[in-house]
Amino acid sequence: MRVAELGLLAVAGWIAIGCAGTAVSLARGRRAEAARHMAWIAMVAGVYLLVLLVVSTTQSQRVVPIGKDQCFDEMCFAVVGVDEVPGLMAGDDGRVVRVTVRVSNHGRHAEAEGLIEAYLVDSRGREWTPLPGLSGNRLNARVAGGSEMLSQPVFRVAKDSTGLGLVFTHGNWQPGRLVVGDSDSLGHRKTVVALGR
Repeated sequence: MRVAELGLLAVAGWIAIGCAGTAVSLARGRRAEAARHMAWIAMVAGVYLLVLLVVSTTQSQRVVPIGKDQCFDEMCFAVVGVDEVPGLMAGDDGRVVRVTVRVSNHGRHAEAEGLIEAYLVDSRGREWTPLPGLSGNRLNARVAGGSEMLSQPVFRVAKDSTGLGLVFTHGNWQPGRLVVGDSDSLGHRKTVVALGR
């Protein structure tokens, strides 16, 4: 567990204790004391959110080269190849891009990174999600301890897209949104794998 994750747990624990103290004060009829507790809770939460947003907006975007692992605990993901395939439908003027991702489990037991997703972005900020049913192994499939597998998500992108990059994310509804410095945190520029296309 990273220091930033421990920081979030510490703040959440402090807020939980403060809420319990507020409830006890209210149960005993001590409204002024409960109000002081609530003011401290609001101040700590506000300072934490301010730090989170300042760090998120001031950190530069991290660009990862092809072949380099991005690890989430024991599970690591690395883009190891990218190619364009012919259009899937006649008359389709888009491009179809297949990205080969190595999924490695550096732990001892079978694991999966259940919330992991990937999408493509281009230099204009447009986003594309994988086409369903064409990826082979899913990114969030279980991998035996000490083993690896390949996943090949396929994306249909605009014909004029340039500067393509792949982003790994755990989505919007997960604790990383509140971890200072995490690529998924509020307002943070996403870590991107530059695909050279």
